Amino acid sequence: MTAFLSLQIIDSPLMWGAYGLGAILLVALLVRRWPARSAVAAGIASLLGAVVGMIATVVANETNAFGVALPIEVALWATAGLACIGFAVASLWRSPVWRKVLASVSVIWFAVVTALGINASFGLNPTVGALFGVVAADPIDLPRGTDAAQAPARPIYQTWRPPAGLALQGDRGTQNIPGTRSGFDARDASVYLPPAALVDDAPALPLVIMMMGHPGNPDGTIISDVLDEFAAQHSGLAPVVLTVDQLGADGSADPACADSPTFGNAETYVTADVVAWARENLKIIDDPKYWIIAGYSNGGGCAVKYGAKYPQTFQNIIDVSGEEFPGSEDPDAVTSEVYDGDAAAFDASKPAAIMRGTPAEDYAQTTAVFTAGSDDPSFLAAATTISAEALRAGMTASLVEIPDADHGVTAVAGGLRKGFSVLFPVLGLAAN
Repeated sequence: MTAFLSLQIIDSPLMWGAYGLGAILLVALLVRRWPARSAVAAGIASLLGAVVGMIATVVANETNAFGVALPIEVALWATAGLACIGFAVASLWRSPVWRKVLASVSVIWFAVVTALGINASFGLNPTVGALFGVVAADPIDLPRGTDAAQAPARPIYQTWRPPAGLALQGDRGTQNIPGTRSGFDARDASVYLPPAALVDDAPALPLVIMMMGHPGNPDGTIISDVLDEFAAQHSGLAPVVLTVDQLGADGSADPACADSPTFGNAETYVTADVVAWARENLKIIDDPKYWIIAGYSNGGGCAVKYGAKYPQTFQNIIDVSGEEFPGSEDPDAVTSEVYDGDAAAFDASKPAAIMRGTPAEDYAQTTAVFTAGSDDPSFLAAATTISAEALRAGMTASLVEIPDADHGVTAVAGGLRKGFSVLFPVLGLAAN
């Protein structure tokens, strides 16, 4: 099962093979003698499917059904996919049994191809498991001697001497981080250990706690790929990363980065259980100057909330295409379900409110990077607003617009690259 869930479905032989089989099935349905009435019916069904696809995309964008503007590629896949499905359905009538079977198989396969195409348009779920909210990586073996260490006297890059045979890439896998204090039902976290963490007598390294979007899963593929790039440029140095589950269960609910009876204690899980587990199990620098709280979309909203609320734990923030505040997608539902109808409590939980109520000196050492895609207007506006609040609160904050990026993988990878470009010198992993 793990092997199946680990299959790559973006720009992979499986994806291209699925596309190819879909094309073959479409040609097989087309090649026949078409009675006039059947041809007209097939044309109408195809047109109807295409119209439904276009209308569904427009309605989704107008109602903000998914919390983001769907890219044009999604509209094209929905239109083409439903047109093909409509054509296959029409092919069921006035045809022999074998062609009915072919048409039935085609309906299913065209739906699969459409889903793969839409998924590839976003680029956020690289495997079969990720598409269904499951991180399919094998458990990672953690190095021995993983006690957290005090901050180094000198920047790490000045004292690090990479040994011969240093790995070219970091190691990846999963670990279960129990909700010991929170009782939160979290899925396994993804772990990234950079090349420098894999050698004998490895140095203590900075820590990143990363959170992905909603719906979504704690898949660390994108951040691991980005940090492999940085490690290659910095003699194997990069932070250790935990990509953790702030959603819980199957990832469909949104706890709004808070503790609640409805969805569980998501905030305590990330800020207490994950933090304690990291200190006990990873060779990291136990100093807030070397810790980053990071997130994308829903996770970005969590990151800025936790960074604002717990500067004694996290002095660095990377907010990639994040919400202006947790729960911004559906404030009424969050007020009711998470805050038991207490609108004042909800307002007090918002990052801007937390920043305004915190003395500026508490943020004197905090560095925050906010990014969003140029083609993602709502989240770019959110990043602009919250970065201005961070500056007013006393943080060292920067706003970066990622060119030609929407709310998909280009924005995530580009935002993380910009964030780490700012923070590598702060973490002592590179010269200023």
